[in-house]
Amino acid sequence: MAAEQLAGTWVLAHYREGVRDLLRALKYRKKRSALTVLRTILTEGEGVLSDLPSPLLAVPVPLAQERKKERGFNQTEELFSAWFAAHGIPFVSVLVRTRETAPLYEMTRMERRQELRGAFALAADADVQGKDILLVDDIMTTGATLTECARVLHHGGARRVYAIALAGEHR
Repeated sequence: MAAEQLAGTWVLAHYREGVRDLLRALKYRKKRSALTVLRTILTEGEGVLSDLPSPLLAVPVPLAQERKKERGFNQTEELFSAWFAAHGIPFVSVLVRTRETAPLYEMTRMERRQELRGAFALAADADVQGKDILLVDDIMTTGATLTECARVLHHGGARRVYAIALAGEHR
């Protein structure tokens, strides 16, 4: 395994099976009522946490500032923060976006990789040296975003990087 790869990846639900509409309602129509249903998926996926090392630091994929400003929140943080708190796992934003990226949904895997290269960095005060990290995102399609974030974390000295997404195209 290359040092920049993910040590393990978990997707808790299939994106097309109703989850898509709930996530879109949350993200684009600010329907926070969708959080209640979406969080039930996390409850079903609690077994994943037993497969991970301890101590562990959970790190959300950073949302573009413009999108966060439009929505007023980062949906990944809203979905996962209480879940990690209940399991005693620190949920810390150690990654930042260095630039806006074009929408990825119509790009190929290679185009996504190129678009995301250099789009993330460690926050100025971030310390990931020797730590096991669990990257967290709401949706995983090709894994390009998570892979780029893992690359940045590994360059910052993270020991192992895992990933979890609420939903994805593949389970």
